[in-house]
Amino acid sequence: MDKKHPSLPTLHRRRPNSHKENYGRALLVGGSRGMSGAIALAGVAALRSGAGLVTVATAQSCQDIVAGFEPSLMTLGLPSAQDGTFSPAATDAILSLAEHATAIGCGPGIGRTEAVFDLVATLYEQLPQAAVFDADALTGLATRNDSLSRVSQPRILTPHEGELARLVKKQGKTRDERETHAIELAERYGLVVVLKGHHTLVTDGSQMFHNSTGNAGMATGGCGDVLTGVITALLGQGLGPFEAAQLGVHLHGAAGDIAATEKGETSMIASDIPEALPAAFMHYQQ
Repeated sequence: MDKKHPSLPTLHRRRPNSHKENYGRALLVGGSRGMSGAIALAGVAALRSGAGLVTVATAQSCQDIVAGFEPSLMTLGLPSAQDGTFSPAATDAILSLAEHATAIGCGPGIGRTEAVFDLVATLYEQLPQAAVFDADALTGLATRNDSLSRVSQPRILTPHEGELARLVKKQGKTRDERETHAIELAERYGLVVVLKGHHTLVTDGSQMFHNSTGNAGMATGGCGDVLTGVITALLGQGLGPFEAAQLGVHLHGAAGDIAATEKGETSMIASDIPEALPAAFMHYQQ
């Protein structure tokens, strides 16, 4: 365990003779017309979290915008519908791309059409490796009653309280009730659930971790998309699903604390967090 953070998983230092393939191929799936920033934030966060290669698979309607966020991102524009979301024809292309990926993040900016929800359900069932589902992907899973059946590969869901209520089909009036729902959801379907919020809970139904980093400045659009990228990158570097989620929420919150110190809680925005991730990682690895 890391000496400064004995309760956190260890992310081993890089070997001098290593190369990019040693640190995983992260595939981020999402984005649509008007929501290109969400998947771009996830992609940049994955890069800043150590992924060797990051590919963003996005709707063709917004590929150029996503590519313009960061030259280190590889992008692929897939068939899109008239409304700028993925069309059904994108499903097979994503599954083909996934064959070469180490870890996958799905959902930021992906949209809320029936075709997209069908795509999300198929990816949930068929992706051959560990995958993170967030944002509109969670809404899609909540509309498909049989989508959360147990699958052979690890799945990490990162809902806020509203998304959790849709997934479990009931409201939690208190934080304790919502955490109970998250634990039951994880246990029932063999998931890791990250219940986002103040003192974010990470659980696999038996293990539980409450995060202590983060601040109210992170209550702004896009912060959850950044978290998807961080966790996906850590999965790709060999951490298990619970450990990747645990360390991911800690570092994400720590970067948010650094950003708040520099920008102030009122003025910080989601893109400040990837910029603060290097300092968060350096502090963690000291």
